Amino acid sequence: MRVRLLAGVLTIALAMTGCSGSSENAGGPGGGASGTVRLAVNPWIGYEASAAVVEYLLVHQLGYKVERVESGEADSWKGFESGKVDAILENWAHPELKKEYIDDKKVAITAGEDGNKGVIGWYVPEWMVKQYPDITDYHKLAGYKNLFQTAKSGNLGQFLAGDPTYVTNDEALIKNLNLPFKVVYAGSEDALIKAAQDADKNKKPLLMYFYEPQWLFSQLKLVKINLPPYAIGCDAKPDKVACDYPPYLLDKIVSKKFAAEGGKAYELIKNFVWTNDDQNAVAYDMAVGKLTAQAAAQKWVEQNKIVWQDWIPAA
Repeated sequence: MRVRLLAGVLTIALAMTGCSGSSENAGGPGGGASGTVRLAVNPWIGYEASAAVVEYLLVHQLGYKVERVESGEADSWKGFESGKVDAILENWAHPELKKEYIDDKKVAITAGEDGNKGVIGWYVPEWMVKQYPDITDYHKLAGYKNLFQTAKSGNLGQFLAGDPTYVTNDEALIKNLNLPFKVVYAGSEDALIKAAQDADKNKKPLLMYFYEPQWLFSQLKLVKINLPPYAIGCDAKPDKVACDYPPYLLDKIVSKKFAAEGGKAYELIKNFVWTNDDQNAVAYDMAVGKLTAQAAAQKWVEQNKIVWQDWIPAA
């Protein structure tokens, strides 16, 4: 992405109190015996949920400090080369970045899948499908152009996208499928969510970019548009894309140096695997329950030891 962080996350460094020894004895990640793990935090709440839980366990189970490095998806990868980032916890494919930083520059490696299954697509509120049963067929979307017109889209229908840094093929899709729509960027995940809530509550027409995992699906129903089916290679040329987004098995990327020197911190991140439901539970507590990221992570950790205990490296 996803995809996709509520504004205002603070960059923090938390240390576990009462742990034996100094941080220098905590395992020495990040290219030195600093005991600090530098986690990239990308701009969507699901990622923040993952980062919060991993951070909580690094601090409270292993005695590390954690530095959050907030940035867009592509910028996070630059941190592998500069030494500012040790790990990305939720990577949405990015074959071009893997080629650059893993294959060519050899400063990063994959640390396996994180268990989340990503879905990106075009969505409308469920009420629109009930009122316009064929609206999920992309062939029919042109006929509904006027429903989606806004001041920002002019005489075209509006297609609402999120943060411009997200994985997106929407402008190419609209062009190549000959659809009379204009991409309008909401600017953030939070703005997308608010638009979806408003469209559901007030029965406002909305065609939008959205994705899973995402806690909002537990609150309201959005229905995916049937775009031309994805086939391997159909998105090889970004400006020629005329197919749906592929399914994503999200993975973790770490710096090569962190993999070699990160000790138990690297092992925990490598072992970290959970489900969409796990992530959504933490994200929901943050977004709806108004818990801080740390409090939501602590709640999940206290209730799910059976899940995370296998992530903790053996003594």
